[in-house]
Amino acid sequence: LVGGLNFDYPGKRVLHDVSFQIARGSVTALVGPNGAGKTTLLRCIVGLDRPHSGTVHIGGVNVEQDPRAVHRQLGYLSDFFGLYNDLTVRQCLTYMAWSQKVPQEQVALRVDEIAKQVLIDNMMERKASVLSRGYRQRLGIGLALIHDPEILILDEPASGMDPEARIQLSILVRNLKMTGKTLIVSSHILNELEDYCTEMLVIRDGRVAKHVVLRDFEAEAKRVLKLSINGLGEKHLEILQARPELVIEHIDGDTITCGLRGGKEVQQRLLVDLMRSGLPVYDYHAVTHSLQEAYMNVAELTGGNKGT
Repeated sequence: LVGGLNFDYPGKRVLHDVSFQIARGSVTALVGPNGAGKTTLLRCIVGLDRPHSGTVHIGGVNVEQDPRAVHRQLGYLSDFFGLYNDLTVRQCLTYMAWSQKVPQEQVALRVDEIAKQVLIDNMMERKASVLSRGYRQRLGIGLALIHDPEILILDEPASGMDPEARIQLSILVRNLKMTGKTLIVSSHILNELEDYCTEMLVIRDGRVAKHVVLRDFEAEAKRVLKLSINGLGEKHLEILQARPELVIEHIDGDTITCGLRGGKEVQQRLLVDLMRSGLPVYDYHAVTHSLQEAYMNVAELTGGNKGT
């Protein structure tokens, strides 16, 4: 829970009265243009920066008053982080487990569990100095997870990763989501965030432009249906135009884009009726509303024209 957060650098206010609440078990995408204040906000949440005013509570604990109690509840991977390059992956994880006061009898098992979870168990005896960017990121996430925190905060975790490493990162985050952890992920890569995020917090010019629950966004957005009909002709169009729940918007070859009045039940019933009428439909799907679409809607409403 963040309430009325303001943060100043000398001569400049970076965060302006930022307030929001993150639901337990959610995965929140923190997005916004460069310089919007995302990293500063995350540093205030984890207690690394002290705000000019306002409060941050995690699990009912005030971050400023009891940061150590908060740190036991969360793991944090910063955008730029250091590793002990002369230590092996196993030694890095072990040292962090000691630092986080993991019971000594559980350390070795916990290190092996985390290494498997972040897909770095095949690199355990290699020094951190020889790891690729993707493996360094995985190790960084492993270090943040070693004490099994309920909340995980990742600042640009896919930065510098190759495509394969990014796919593996998405799989890892989805797996963490399935375990019930609460995550906040700051990233510029919206199409990857939408694979696992349940909410989106948009920061623009140091202010909360919008806090979107993606499920609600999809429910409110107009449903768009695409149908592909073999040998599309006038008689087929007449059948579709007679359907009160459909509004034909665009035709491209055999594919028709329609606005659909109603939800999934209407969509299902429509397909059954069209097949019974003998319409040769060979493709039929609703167009999903993406995280990028939700972000651009917010950007247009707030007068922004910058990308993330």
